[in-house]
Amino acid sequence: MRTPNTSPRFFNPLMLWTDVALKTGEMLVSSGSVIQMRTSRMAMHGLQPSPADMREIHLMSEEKLAAATESGTAIVNQLHTTSYALVNRAVQQWFESHGALWSLATSFTPAQLLTRSQALLDASTRLVHTWSQLSSASARIAQRALKPIHAKATSNARRLALPAPAAA
Repeated sequence: MRTPNTSPRFFNPLMLWTDVALKTGEMLVSSGSVIQMRTSRMAMHGLQPSPADMREIHLMSEEKLAAATESGTAIVNQLHTTSYALVNRAVQQWFESHGALWSLATSFTPAQLLTRSQALLDASTRLVHTWSQLSSASARIAQRALKPIHAKATSNARRLALPAPAAA
């Protein structure tokens, strides 16, 4: 069985960014409902929150800190493993393509023009491919950063939407 990040569609930067947008939208809707439910519960009890409300407030704080920490760690790990190398390669290839452009501009013979235009095409193709990889890597960073926050928001929305157990 394939995991979502190894599916062929996840090699296309557009599909990666679409996935990020969909997850972000779902997380925002879930967060809105969680905020509404928690705020309603707090307003209902006023200045004397119930023990259940106090547990919910404490849980909310712990979850936010844990999700933010996990998200930050995911960003740092992904930046460290791929993005710096890709940015370095993109800058080098950008200079190569500009060098090839200037070389083409100074061609004197048709043979030089043909050879140098092919060199420019090759350099530009490598640069575009690297930029595509960089876009995919950036989307993966966003996916990994969003994952813990999305997971908490959606699980809280499901949990808080359930009717509270009757007090004995």
